[in-house]
Formats: sequence, C-alpha cells, structure tokens
Amino acid sequence: MFIIVGLGNPTKEYDDTRHNIGFAAIDMLADKYGINVTEVKHKALLGKGVINGNKVILVKPMTYMNLSGEAVRAVVDYYKVDEEEELMVIYDDISLDVGQLRVRKKGSAGGHNGIKNIIAHLGHDTFQRIKIGVGEKPKGYDLADYVLGHFSKEDLATLKDGMEKVDGAVNFMLQGDIDEAMNRYNTKVSR
Repeated sequence: MFIIVGLGNPTKEYDDTRHNIGFAAIDMLADKYGINVTEVKHKALLGKGVINGNKVILVKPMTYMNLSGEAVRAVVDYYKVDEEEELMVIYDDISLDVGQLRVRKKGSAGGHNGIKNIIAHLGHDTFQRIKIGVGEKPKGYDLADYVLGHFSKEDLATLKDGMEKVDGAVNFMLQGDIDEAMNRYNTKVSR
C-alpha cells in the first residue's frame, strides 16, 4: 500500500493557489482513477483506491501547510507503511519553472515549511517526493503573497502538462522505479 500526500491549505480562500498545487495533484489523481477523497480521518481528507493495480491512499492534510507533518505522521502510523518506500509527498517549489517536476528519494526541506514539518514529525528526510514548479517569485514580491497567489492563464496551460507528468511519475514510483521517474521527468519545461 502507498500513501500519496498532496500538500496545501484546507480553506476555500487557498483553492487554486500556487501553494495548493499538491492538493490539485491529489484531485487530478482522484478524478483520473475514480477515488473519492472525502473520508475525514487523521487530521486529513483520505481516499482509498487503486492506481494501476497498486492500493493507494490519497491524502490532503487539513492541518494547514506548516503543520502537515501531524497528518502525515498519523496516517503513516495508522496504516503502518514503510516511510522510505511507500510514502510520496507532492508539493510546490518556487525554484522550478511552472509545471517542471523534480522527483526525489530524499532531501532537505529546501525552505518549504510543510516539508520541514513532515521531516520533524518523521524524524528523517528519506521519503519520496514530487516537487511541482510554480515559478520563481518576482523581485519585490513577498514570498507568502506570491505562493498564496493564483496562476496566470498561460501558467495554467503549462500546469496541465505538468499534471500529466505527475501522473506518469507516480505510476513509475508505484512500480518501484523512482530512478526511471527521475530520468524521465526531472527535465526542463519547454514553453
């Protein structure tokens, strides 16, 4: 069984913001594979289903971004999964171009408070992740204002392709082939 967590903030005002791209990825997977992410449990919304023969639990933490580790720890403990092999976290990254992916087996938080909190709750940084680029903050912008802002129409078109790549990366990772996911999807986006 795999736990796939998308990071975001739970209230309506954050819908479709850059910081909620992890939630958008979970919604995309849920729609594509017919999984209802509606069960309220472990400080999160959960949906159980199957993606190409693999049992998955899709997770949207309801703790707000900075406390994502509380929900992740609770879900991982309850379902007794191997955090290094059976946990995937999908989230936004401002150091990547819009729609660009970076798949990783482990690593630091890189300044992302949701990941920082997950690492603190797990006690290590060895878990699979998919970073989705939301573009670099323009000069003079406040970081919080930028990540809590919305995408332009042009960026939304680029993100659609990015989401298809997320699905591809998830499928390789579910088959235990994260190296192939990295080789195939850790590339620059052509605009």
